[in-house]
Amino acid sequence: MSSSMSSCEPKMEKKKAIVGAGISGLLACKHTMEKGFNPVVFEARNGIGGVWSSTIDSTKLQTPKNYYQFSDLSWPLSVKETFPDQSQVMDYIKSYALRFGIFTQIEFNSKVVSIKNLSTNEDEVCSWELWSGTGKAFSPKGKWNVVVQDVLHPLEAPKVYQVDFVILCIGKFSDLPKIPHFEQRKGPEVFRGKVIHSMDYAAMNKIEAVEFIKDKRVTVVGFQKSALDIAAQVSKTNGVRHPCTLLFRRVQWSGSENLVRLTFRNLNRFSELMIHKPQEGLVLWLLAFLLSPLRWIFTKLIECYLRWIYPLKKYNMIPDHTFLKQIYSCMFTVLPDCFYERVEDGSLILKRSRKFCFCTTGLIIDDEVDPLETDIVIFATGYKSDEKISNIFALNYFKKCITGSSTPFYRECIHPRIPHLAIIGYSESPATLFTTELRSKWLAHFLAGKFKLPVIKEMEEDAKRWGKCMRKYSRENYKRACVSVMLQIYCNDQLCRDMGCNHMRKKWFLSEIFSPYQPADYANI
Repeated sequence: MSSSMSSCEPKMEKKKAIVGAGISGLLACKHTMEKGFNPVVFEARNGIGGVWSSTIDSTKLQTPKNYYQFSDLSWPLSVKETFPDQSQVMDYIKSYALRFGIFTQIEFNSKVVSIKNLSTNEDEVCSWELWSGTGKAFSPKGKWNVVVQDVLHPLEAPKVYQVDFVILCIGKFSDLPKIPHFEQRKGPEVFRGKVIHSMDYAAMNKIEAVEFIKDKRVTVVGFQKSALDIAAQVSKTNGVRHPCTLLFRRVQWSGSENLVRLTFRNLNRFSELMIHKPQEGLVLWLLAFLLSPLRWIFTKLIECYLRWIYPLKKYNMIPDHTFLKQIYSCMFTVLPDCFYERVEDGSLILKRSRKFCFCTTGLIIDDEVDPLETDIVIFATGYKSDEKISNIFALNYFKKCITGSSTPFYRECIHPRIPHLAIIGYSESPATLFTTELRSKWLAHFLAGKFKLPVIKEMEEDAKRWGKCMRKYSRENYKRACVSVMLQIYCNDQLCRDMGCNHMRKKWFLSEIFSPYQPADYANI
């Protein structure tokens, strides 16, 4: 393929670049292909799958598989588990790419170094009333230079591809780790052991990972999904002889697979009536007000259930915030198998800390006299997702649009001030594939000219209203990119209306109100 991407293409064909071949990139590619486009997908690695291709093999879905599936490809009958593991997920993703001919669109080992908008300047963009000046996906001034480096030949000069539209699908959970800041002489540099991030551990194969932690004193820092999975794997490998320490600042609600099943079965239109929504009328406001006691009862029942099945009080693991608040922040995690059993037998030690620093032999926690002696520290402390996206832009104006704004994206994928570009897979939800697929369909309709975007100020106001709504429930845990699980159907209704299709996807009234929505309900859009 030539660097101009145009030598063998029709003159008027609009050229699109998709950055990343994870789930988001595959979905964006498939649905734009269905609209007659011929996108090219740039993937820095030598395979598809994104974060699923580089996670520890014991990791399982946080979502029941019927909510984490493509609307036009069911899970194979051979997968009996409700929560498939990493290898099963990867096989499923590969089968999707094969079935819909996506592999032929992918340029592997092709790292996008930067993207540069050619046709606009900051003053011009700020003066626009409509996105890209027209409210449409394409305009005569819409051009991006996509700079691509061949990973296998890093000394070669990068190639420059000129395209009409860019779709960023680079995800949030890779490449740019977030490491806590330490004072001078109190950081990893003084430690005699090894310090890595969870992404480095996940990049190891199974044999390498076991050899790395075997018979070592390991401390895992964090309390989200990757931290829990790694701590559980280390404790299983080393047992009580070399217990793993899980070090964290704040306790989060975590539950069983059965609880997740129950929660997803209750995600229907009726449950969404209990939640206040952006731009709700008097009737919806009144319903949310009258039904709010049911929401409170449901939340308290779950909290009581978790206290009953787990020894939370015994180990001082009762969070100081509500279960609902955590759900709204997309921070609920499924506990690994036998998690508290390993705590009980001593192979896993839970340690809460306000602060810590390094010393030569380990970690000094909360100014304790005796250090926590350890051989390996694994930071499972997340990623700099905003910075990762902003770094790909060559112009500072667009960098600031990502890192300097508290305004979420319109429809979770369009920044009102960045023309001819969409971001797919950046928003979080308990069922990310479900969320991402419908937004990919929405974007494909937009690219095909099925609808126009509203004026920029309307998009910004809409995004602010959604942010205000989510802050109301999640408060200080609010994440700009979190699509609320409790309003998933309401979000999808908006996308369906934009696309001009019926948002009421069930056959009968009662099932429309009380049955949960799944990806299959949005097939053939």
